[in-house]
Amino acid sequence: MSSDRSAAPEPAPEVRRALTPLLEHPGTTAIVTDFDGTLSPIVVDPAEARPLDGAADVLERLARRFGVVAVVSGRPVSFLVEHLGPARRQGSPGPTEVGAAAPRFVGLYGLESSGRDGVVAIEPGAERWRPVVGEAAERLGSLASSGVEVEPKGLTVTVHWRRAPGEARRVIAAVDAEARRSGLWAHAARMSIELRPPLEVDKGIALRRLVAGCTAACYFGDDLGDLAAFAALSDLASAAGLSTVSVAAVDAESAVEVAEAADVTVRGPAGALQALRWLARRGSAAGGGG
Repeated sequence: MSSDRSAAPEPAPEVRRALTPLLEHPGTTAIVTDFDGTLSPIVVDPAEARPLDGAADVLERLARRFGVVAVVSGRPVSFLVEHLGPARRQGSPGPTEVGAAAPRFVGLYGLESSGRDGVVAIEPGAERWRPVVGEAAERLGSLASSGVEVEPKGLTVTVHWRRAPGEARRVIAAVDAEARRSGLWAHAARMSIELRPPLEVDKGIALRRLVAGCTAACYFGDDLGDLAAFAALSDLASAAGLSTVSVAAVDAESAVEVAEAADVTVRGPAGALQALRWLARRGSAAGGGG
């Protein structure tokens, strides 16, 4: 693709400086990214979210050069595989091709994960909460008016008010009440709030599992749920000596805490993809580490 050639626009100098240490030992380096707001623009209808053109190809190129390449998202693994996995080019909804040179997918903030064999694992203790989440989603369905959208995801349910910003207070109150009733935990995000099983699982824990044994790691994110991943990288840098980089993909809507917690910022999904393309090009030039 022409956008991946050496003449393609490069990230800002401060971004390149921050990412350069990741190129020293690519075989033991992890490249990890969020999906919504990072690889995909934020859209009014969550079901219509799609990765930027070229994002899936860049992930596959990175996976051939770096030790771990993964997407950690609030989306189900099935959604991530459909839109970012190799199967998307085969015209088949069946299992994706897997192997050493394939990106890995972690869904629902760590409740689901795909291994190198493509098998999706469910976090222990999560499955028994599926009917509870389903019942909560059904009750919250009464909010689905005036632009409010209830999005069931199996083990979690998210309520969005992007189309109806004036409904935010009512939605938050209803979800908080449902959390008290059901025992689920409520988590805030961009113009939305989500109910999840009461388990100690988040993007930081998911990231720690992915980067185990690595010497360097980065994480690209844009929202409050990504702060746990940024914090995990900071802790790993100080406690384990990893070379780490937290990258915030920011826009006019971003919470200030996200940029403040990051080592460097890029401008939205386009900036994140530009930085990932740069890593893919430089990793290739360095010979990679398989």
